[in-house]
Amino acid sequence: MSPPKFEIPVYKEQLNAALNGGDVACFQLRLKDQPKDFIRQACEELMPLVQSNDVAFLVNDDPEIAAEMGADGVHVGQEDTPYKQARNIVGEEAIVGVTCHNSRHLAMVAAEAGADYVAFGAFYPTQTKTPKTTAELDLLQWWSALAETPVVAIGGITVDNAAPLVKSGADFLAVSGGVWNHPEGPEKAVQELNSVIDQVHKT
Repeated sequence: MSPPKFEIPVYKEQLNAALNGGDVACFQLRLKDQPKDFIRQACEELMPLVQSNDVAFLVNDDPEIAAEMGADGVHVGQEDTPYKQARNIVGEEAIVGVTCHNSRHLAMVAAEAGADYVAFGAFYPTQTKTPKTTAELDLLQWWSALAETPVVAIGGITVDNAAPLVKSGADFLAVSGGVWNHPEGPEKAVQELNSVIDQVHKT
C-alpha cells in the first residue's frame, strides 16, 4: 500500500526496491487527498513497474480511475462506492476488495456479494491514517475457519508484529509504513516480511 503522498520519481525507486525484496501479491495506490490528475499520473508511472513484476495493481476508493487506467482492480471502503456499483464499473474480471473494519456482518455481506477479499483492521496503532475501528486476532481466526473468501489484515503492521496475524489466519497483510519507513529500506522490509510468513507456515 502506497504512502498517502509522495513525489513520483523518488517513490518509483522505493517501489522498485520493495518489489525486488520478495513476494508481493498486490500493490494498492492509496492517495486519499490528491487530485485525480495526480492519481492518473501515478498510475501511468507506477502500474507498468508493478505489473511487470506479476503484482496486481489496485486503486483505492476510485473504480472509475481504476477502469480508466486499466488497473487490475479497486479497493473500496464502507463510505466509498458500494461493492456492486464498483463491480459494475471495473468489470467481472477485476479484483474488488472491501474494507469491513471489525464487523463480521459487513464481511459476510461483502463475501456473499462476491468480493474478492475482505479486509479487517486496524490491528495495531497506525500513523498512515486515523482508523475508524480496532480489530482483534480472534476476528481472523473466526473468518478463516468459516469462509473461503481471502482476508486481509490492515493497520500498523510491521516485521515485528506480523507473525500473530498470519498465525491467526490472515491470507494477506496490507503494509504501508512498515515497508516505507523500515530503517533498512523497503527491499529489506519485504524480505523480512516474507521470512516471517514463511516461518509461520513452517510451524
